[in-house]
Amino acid sequence: MRLHFLGANRQVTGSRYRLEAGGLNILIDCGLVQERKYLHRNWETPPFDPAAIDVMLLTHAHLDHVGLTPKLVSQGFNQTILTTEPSVDLAEIIMEDSARIQVEDAKYKRKRHRKEGRKGKYPEVPLYEPDDADRAVKLLKGVEYGHTIDLNEHVHVTFHEAGHILGSAIIEIAVNEEGRTRRLVFSGDLGQWDKPIIDDPSLLTAADYVVLESTYGDRSHREGESIDDQLARIVNDTYKRGGNLVIPTFAVERAQELIFHLGMLAHDQRIPKLPVYLDSPMASDVTDVFYHHRHYFDDETWAMIDAGKSPLRFDGLTFARSVKESKAIAKHKGSKIIMSTSGMCNAGRIKHHLRANIEDPNSTIMFVGYQAHGTLGRIILEGERRVRIHGKFYDVHAHRTQ
Repeated sequence: MRLHFLGANRQVTGSRYRLEAGGLNILIDCGLVQERKYLHRNWETPPFDPAAIDVMLLTHAHLDHVGLTPKLVSQGFNQTILTTEPSVDLAEIIMEDSARIQVEDAKYKRKRHRKEGRKGKYPEVPLYEPDDADRAVKLLKGVEYGHTIDLNEHVHVTFHEAGHILGSAIIEIAVNEEGRTRRLVFSGDLGQWDKPIIDDPSLLTAADYVVLESTYGDRSHREGESIDDQLARIVNDTYKRGGNLVIPTFAVERAQELIFHLGMLAHDQRIPKLPVYLDSPMASDVTDVFYHHRHYFDDETWAMIDAGKSPLRFDGLTFARSVKESKAIAKHKGSKIIMSTSGMCNAGRIKHHLRANIEDPNSTIMFVGYQAHGTLGRIILEGERRVRIHGKFYDVHAHRTQ
C-alpha cells in the first residue's frame, strides 16, 4: 500500500491524494489550487497517468477539492467518481462554473497581453473547457452516508458525515491485504458542531492512518458572542449609520448559512426590515440544491420548517441572478445587505459592490470565511488603506470586520 500526497501541502487549497492499495489506483479529491503564490501547480503535468486511475473519491464539492477534475478528464481520466448524492449536484454547479471562468479568464488574458505587448506567466488558454466539465459531471455517482461500497474484493469505502457543507464526507477506506485489514480515514474539511442546516460530523473511533485537513489547525476559534448576536449587532450598527452591509460570500454553504441566520433574526424581529440581496447566480442555484436535498437537514432546521419558518426564505430576501438584477441593487436607496461572490473578493460581482461601498465610512464590509494570502479579501481585512479594484485604486473608509 502506498499513499502519495499531491496537494494541500504547505498550502490551504488543491487537495489531492493518490492511494495504491488492494490492486487499485485510487484518487481522493482533485482540487484546484487557489493561492496566488501556487497557481502554477494547476498547470503542472500530474505525477501519474490520469488514464491509470481506477476510481476517484470526492470528500465534498468545494472548488479546492473538485476543481481540477475536468482537467484530469481532458488528460485521459474516464472512470467513476464516487461522492455523496448532494455533492453530485453541487460538484456539477462548481465544475461547470469554473470551466466558464477558465474560458473567460483566458480570453481576457489574451486581450490584455496583446494590448500590453507581453506574455503572461500562465498559458493564454483555459485550464479546461466546458466540455471537459460536462464529461466530468457524467462520471459522478452518488452514494449514501454509512453505506459501504466494495471497490473490489480487497478495498471497501464508506462515506460519513463531515458536517462541513451539504453532502461533505469523511471517507473511510478499508484495505484487506496480506491477511490483515487496515483502515485509512480522509477527513476532507471538517465542520464544527452545532452548525445550522446540516448535521454534526460523525465520530469515528478507530483507524490505522488518518489524513487530516486543517485550515485553522494553528489557531483556536474565538469564543464570545454567538453568531446571531454578532450578526445582529453588525446589521443594526450599519443600519443606524445609514450604510450598507457588504458580505463577500462563498456560494456553497456559507451563503446558505448567512440566509439561515439572517432569516432567524428577521423572523424574531432582531434586525430592521431592510432589503437583503444574494447577488450570485451560482449561490442561488446552490440554494435550490439545498431544497432538493432537504432530507439531509438537521433536526433544528426541520423544527423551523415545522414551525412555519422557512430556513432559506424570508421577507425582503431577493436572489439576483441576471446582470440586470445585479446592477439594480446599487440603484436601491437606503440601507441594504448585499451578499455576493466570490468569498475572497478575487473575482465575481462582489468587486462591483466593493467599489460602490468601500469608500463610504457608514458602510461595513464583513468577511465570513477564510481569506487566503494575496487575495483582495485578505488585503482589505489586514487593514490596507488603499486597494486596487478593477484597475483603479480606492481609499478604504468602510468599517471592516470578520
